[in-house]
Amino acid sequence: MSALTTENGATPAVEEPPDTGARHKLTAVTGLAALSLDAMASVAYGPEAIVLVLAAAGGYGLGFTLPVTLAIAGLLAVLVASYRQVIAAFPDGGGSYAVARTHLGRRTSLVAAGSLVLDYVLNVAVAVTAGVAALTSAFPELYGERLWICLAVLVLITGVNLRGIVDSARAFIVPTALFIGAILVLIVVGLFRDAPVSTAASDEHASVLADNATTVGALLLLKAFASGCSALTGVEAIANAVPSFRAPAVRRAMRAEVALGALLGVMLIGLSVLISRFGLQPVEGVTVLAQLADASLGHNGAFYVIQFATTVLLALSANTSFGGLPVLLKLLARDNYLPHVFGLKADRQVHRHGVVWLAVVSAGLLVFSGGDTNTLVPLFAIGVFVGFTIAQTGMVLHWRRERGPKWMAKSLLNGLGAVLTGVSAVVVTATKFHDGAWLIVIALPVLVLAFEAVHRAYGKIGERLGVGRIPEPPHRERSLVLVPVSSLTRVTSEALTAAVSLGDEVRALTVCHPDPEDQEATEALERDWALWNPGVPLVRLRSERRSLGRPITAYVRDLGATEPGTQVTVLIPEAEPERLWQRALQNQRGAVVAHAVRRDTNAVVCRLRFRC
Repeated sequence: MSALTTENGATPAVEEPPDTGARHKLTAVTGLAALSLDAMASVAYGPEAIVLVLAAAGGYGLGFTLPVTLAIAGLLAVLVASYRQVIAAFPDGGGSYAVARTHLGRRTSLVAAGSLVLDYVLNVAVAVTAGVAALTSAFPELYGERLWICLAVLVLITGVNLRGIVDSARAFIVPTALFIGAILVLIVVGLFRDAPVSTAASDEHASVLADNATTVGALLLLKAFASGCSALTGVEAIANAVPSFRAPAVRRAMRAEVALGALLGVMLIGLSVLISRFGLQPVEGVTVLAQLADASLGHNGAFYVIQFATTVLLALSANTSFGGLPVLLKLLARDNYLPHVFGLKADRQVHRHGVVWLAVVSAGLLVFSGGDTNTLVPLFAIGVFVGFTIAQTGMVLHWRRERGPKWMAKSLLNGLGAVLTGVSAVVVTATKFHDGAWLIVIALPVLVLAFEAVHRAYGKIGERLGVGRIPEPPHRERSLVLVPVSSLTRVTSEALTAAVSLGDEVRALTVCHPDPEDQEATEALERDWALWNPGVPLVRLRSERRSLGRPITAYVRDLGATEPGTQVTVLIPEAEPERLWQRALQNQRGAVVAHAVRRDTNAVVCRLRFRC
């Protein structure tokens, strides 16, 4: 098969440099640190989101905090078990996109990919703003500078990820371990308390608890469930990035997925038990997690350790997106739904274009929101539940087709996951629609249409290039090299030497404008050219306008009409100064000519740089 063809005849993806070794890939522990920060950090706002909704029903409503959390934990268990199966079935990564592409068709796979892209981008913005919000709560004088702090944190995380996913994982192991350890200590100590040790954090803060109610409606419970489901974002990140793990990648990724589910479930349930045990009420200006730390450990050094760990982990939880999204973009580029540049890897196994693109779009969201978390939260978690549902539905079809051992039990598990996440997607969208979720409802189809447009463009390019077909054998044509000149210098001599080496015939071109000064300079050049006599004719191109590129492109087009079968090359000589700042002193004529010739003709453009 030709090197230009692929098995399915599609436009070939960009070749990647060879793997530089296992040392640039993840273990189960570093994978947990690099890809689970989003899910881990959600314990800081997941239980609080539940409490804030139930507070509308007063103290009686807060009594349903634990049941709602248990329902979310049950859904978490189903998702973890399901994504372990996704990891095993699709070791090349891609999560719901890979599953849908294989079993549910192209359009559904693009919906899954679009939903994940939106969720990953929003996760970065929400994570950074939430972390900075925790910081400004401790230091109110920084509140006015929160946007700049958000952007600085984003730059820091981007810089770490550009050095490689393993370097980012190592950098985040300590804060991840500190946060998990602090939360587990808080829970264990709190379970031995009969009453809060301290309420100093919430003293003198106004309660947001409504008047007591005697009933709690199903709609309120569904809204609390939908808000708490924000704690489940990030569960799919490990399945999306399986190729980032060391061999055996599938086994390591599955271990990391189980560890993530176990730790997240224990922390969510433990914190909800303490909320009920201490009878905590949400208050303005103090997070529920801060109140729990105060009640369990007291208003002392341990309290500030937990606040600090929470601040750091919330800010760094954006790293989940930097680990998962570039891999997904690579798969989309491989399938011709995104520019192939997203498939390129750097020498540290980094998809740098994906990392930079994610950072730029996230920075735009931060500027749009002004660094305010509440502006972004209503948009969050919808996309990931769409992806969950598509992945579980596709896995049901996968097991039915495979008919392997225990396929019925596996199908039932994924079917249950599809039903639960589908209902959750509807509930989350409906309850958050008027709070801004309508933007996601619009953005998702727009993104899918963009994928389709890129795919059609690659299809047309592939058709024009004859991808998948054996091309005609190469043959020799007469070669004519054109060299634009404006004066006699060493650059001119070097350019003509190169041109004579390249072509059968060489012509020098100079553009003459009607003003007397320019005509004088052209006549002087012609006299000097005759005296120099390089053996190359000098052709004067007249231009009534102050244009440089148009007369040259017109001459090239005339050659195409009068001398068919001639390969025309335009060799543009340019001086390249030694120092970078000196390049600003150049007149940029070479760039103007190159752009005009490339845009308006089929000639080959060659830019010859003469280093000063």
